[in-house]
Order: sequence, then C-alpha cells, then structure tokens
Amino acid sequence: MSPFEAPIILSIFLPHQGCSNRCIFCNQKAIAHEIPSPQKICQSIQSFLLSLPVKGTAREIQVAFYGGSFTKMETETQIAYLNVTRPFLLRSEIHSIRISTRPDGLNETVLSLLKEYGVKTIEVGAQSMINEVLSLCQRNHTKEDTLSAVSRLRQWGFEVGVHLMMGLLGDTPEGFLHSLDQIISLRPDFVRLHPTLVLRGSPLEAIWLQGNYLPLSLEETIHCLKKAVVRLERASIPIARIGLQPSLELKEHLLAGPYHPALHQLIDSALFFDMAQTLLKDFPDETRVTFFCHPKDLSNLIGYRRENISKLKRQFHLGEVWVKEREELKRGSLLLQTSNEEVKIDRTSLDL
Repeated sequence: MSPFEAPIILSIFLPHQGCSNRCIFCNQKAIAHEIPSPQKICQSIQSFLLSLPVKGTAREIQVAFYGGSFTKMETETQIAYLNVTRPFLLRSEIHSIRISTRPDGLNETVLSLLKEYGVKTIEVGAQSMINEVLSLCQRNHTKEDTLSAVSRLRQWGFEVGVHLMMGLLGDTPEGFLHSLDQIISLRPDFVRLHPTLVLRGSPLEAIWLQGNYLPLSLEETIHCLKKAVVRLERASIPIARIGLQPSLELKEHLLAGPYHPALHQLIDSALFFDMAQTLLKDFPDETRVTFFCHPKDLSNLIGYRRENISKLKRQFHLGEVWVKEREELKRGSLLLQTSNEEVKIDRTSLDL
C-alpha cells in the first residue's frame, strides 16, 4: 500500500462557480448550500488554524477551493479568493493552495496566475476518458482536453490529481477501468474515485425516474473498485479518496446509487478476503489456520461483524481461524500459517 500522507486540508466549497453548464450528475448543493465571501473564508481559515495542535504538525497545511471550476471563474474573482490566502502563506501559517477545475480551464495565462499566488496542487475533473460518456454527461470537454491538461500541469511543475467517476450514464465497469488505465499512463500524483450517485435536484434524477438510468449496486461497485485499487497500487499512484464525504446535506439529497460512508474500507476488506481465499486454496486439508497482517489492517482482514472469518470458515470447512498482528508485515499483505509452513501474499499480486 502507498505511504502517501495527505496534507491537512481546509476545504472551501464554491458550488457551481465557473461552471458554464450543468453536468447531469451534479447538484453541489448536496455538499454545500452557499457561496462563501472572501471575508467569510478569511474567518474560516483563522478558526481552522486555531483548531490545530498548539505544538504544530509536520504535515503540510493547505487551503483547498473545491466545487465548480475555479479557473473558469472570472480572473478578478479568482484573484479575490487567492488574495485571502496570501497573508497566511506569507506568515507560513498555511503552506500552499489547492484547487479543482475542468481539464479545459488550464491555459498558460491561468497557470501563470496560479503559480504567482501559491497554488501547488491542481485536481482535474476528468470523470471519464470516453468521449461518448463525457458527451452524454454534458461535460463539454473531451479526453484530449484531459491529456493536454495533465501534460501542461506537469510542465509547469504542479502537483496533479485526477478525478474519475464510475457508473456514469452510458459507461460500463469495463469502460471505467479503460479510463483508469489511461489515467494511470499519465502518472498523476494521486486520484480520487467517485461512484455515480443520483442526487435530488440533479438532471440525472429525471433520467433515473424515467427508467433510463440504472445506478450500479454496492456489490458491483466494490467488485470493480477492487480492480481499480490494485491497478493503482501496482502503479504506485495514491488514492486520495473513494466516494463522497459523508454529510447531512448528502444524506438529504441522496436518492439512489452505491453510497456507503466507509466505501474504501469495504473495498480493502473485500481484498483481504480475496487474499485469504487465494492462500487457502493451496491447503485444502487444513482445519485450523492463523493469519497475520499489519496491525492497521486487522479490522479489514476480519471484516465487518467478522464477516470475512465466517465466510472463510464456511467455504473451506475450517474449525478455527485465528487472526494476529505482525508489525513487520507490509500494509496490504497477508501471511498464512498452517500446521507445516508459512506463505505470504500481497494484494497487488491478486489476479482480478
């Protein structure tokens, strides 16, 4: 698993700002209700800094402008927001800025402005690398825009993140994985993966109500995202997040789709089951086994309500399954101890 350590981020949401059109899956009011003024943002940064440990932290501190497309706003508006952060940057109270935007909003003039104002990280909302899917979702950009944007950001020395969605209108799990492979070839610094949800007030709501869109099930989503996680780990590309952050607003707007507040954990747990299953297939006569994993992986190995252990016992007719910690094991690896030997597997070696 990646040693990626995310910075401490204060997220500022600017819903629909800079958006020239409405993507069919989007209702950012499900995440944030109002657009904060620069003055309000200044107060939020001050409160955020006061909430940090008195002795400070070794982790990077960032202010992030999410929602909408930051670089598609009027230049004066961008500068007004960036100016709020400048005094905090000059005093080294925050270390850098991150923004999210569309792949077609990153020309040379924009990138020069962002560099000047301390922007370090740019998250690109690619969503898909299939032009037909992008068109159906009314994204109004193409996969070529994403290819160009990531290349340009690399040339300018920005840290690059890419957002991908699975279960989009007109897409398939295989299409999503094809998009992912193209993103992996671009070598971003990290990715975010988001299953498509039907949100009240989004254009997708009407399509879903008409029976013209069927969201993926949670089971289908986990099955596909297991493959995505393994591919990204093989490429040593960190995953910043899987799925939307839980919130009261999201709960109020969610109508359908594979939402779970701990989706990443469900995927990790499913991968540990697959690893245990792979190891046990070579020892059909064992009735008592012991698994070892890194201490931080223990709950994922056991599974929710010990589900993984129960399933393994049933499938392999095991009398006892013991689970123990072993600090020296790498995260994402599993060691099986039988009556005669020990064997180990890493999840990047799974055949998914």
